[in-house]
Amino acid sequence: MTETLKPENADQVLDAVKWAVSEATPLEVRGSGTKEGFGRPVQAGRVLDLSGLAGISAYDPGELVLTAGPATSMFEIEQALDAANQELAFEPMDLGSLYGLGEGTGTLGGVIAANLSGPRRIKAGAARDHFLGFQAVSGRGEVFKSGGKVMKNVTGFDLSKLMAGSFGTLAVMTEVTVKVLPRPEKTRTVLLFGADDATAVGALCHALGSSFEVAGAAHLPAAVAARSNVGYVRDAGTSVTAVRVEGPGPSVEHRCTALRDLFGKFGPVEELHSMNSAALWREVRDASFLADDWIEKQVWRASVPPMQGAGVGAKLRAALGGEAFYDWGGGLVWFALDPRADAGAAEVRAAINDCGGHATLVRAAADVRQAIEVFQPQPGPLADLSKRVKEAFDPEGILNPGRMTAGV
Repeated sequence: MTETLKPENADQVLDAVKWAVSEATPLEVRGSGTKEGFGRPVQAGRVLDLSGLAGISAYDPGELVLTAGPATSMFEIEQALDAANQELAFEPMDLGSLYGLGEGTGTLGGVIAANLSGPRRIKAGAARDHFLGFQAVSGRGEVFKSGGKVMKNVTGFDLSKLMAGSFGTLAVMTEVTVKVLPRPEKTRTVLLFGADDATAVGALCHALGSSFEVAGAAHLPAAVAARSNVGYVRDAGTSVTAVRVEGPGPSVEHRCTALRDLFGKFGPVEELHSMNSAALWREVRDASFLADDWIEKQVWRASVPPMQGAGVGAKLRAALGGEAFYDWGGGLVWFALDPRADAGAAEVRAAINDCGGHATLVRAAADVRQAIEVFQPQPGPLADLSKRVKEAFDPEGILNPGRMTAGV
């Protein structure tokens, strides 16, 4: 039976890591456990359960800054922000539905550790761009911090960028500070019906290159659109291409009119208002089209140049069957396939090779994730640099060993 260490504060986290270093005992760093299936299985006999480090410790809506424990649930974060009519502008993905765990079960620390960003990334940037600072315990058993609790803080190295996306392999965060922003006054979505993948991605790229400040750009082939809970999308009977605009009411109305004219050249158009827009973009954000009855499917996400997205999707379907949908104007390809022993890794890497993209296996059984490279293999010089960074922060390799690459 796996032994669990459950610290209640930062000092106890430090004690636990120091003990692990002295005993050369690897630790699986865990918040709520909702991202256990994201990445390779951790090779550790003990769990460092951070669920005791939860709660918002500081939130000043006027300063646009929020500080919380790493295990603070995203449900609690969103409730606090909703009350002040604010949001995390990078629109963090909720992996709960994709893993069959329910919505709102993830944590703020998990979002940052995995650098999870949603559809608004094309406008607002990634999670790491909104990560202002943190306090942590390194794999050396040393306390350190970076950044601060104010919007302007550029002292020293920006280690926040390094920690975001490190999947708990460099340090154990004990406090996280993020930037928040006011929620847009109005949100609307323009829909284009019936476009094939290539036409749709071309239309999305045209919209993204316009002056209309697009805040979401996705394409759902017909079979994917049919699994939406939004009536206009589900009942269309065709593919649905969606572009979101946000901001002051008159500006949103003007931009929607212009986008309807732009999309009208490609096929029939429709418009979603606030509630339906929010529901559709939650589905895109969380890839919930691939949840529920599709839970047995293996799922990849590939980041590619937007204009290459439709071509990559076509290559994947030709090689592996399955189906795809597109976010980030075609720059993010979600692809689901029937289970395979290797999850089609060679075919996926080959499909993105020519365009310089990278692909991550987001959902598969543990034995599959153990057998292949879940994350995009790094070129030799970059892999060497990553190894040196890991050794600098965690020389004994006790934090989430094997999570990102075999043995590391």
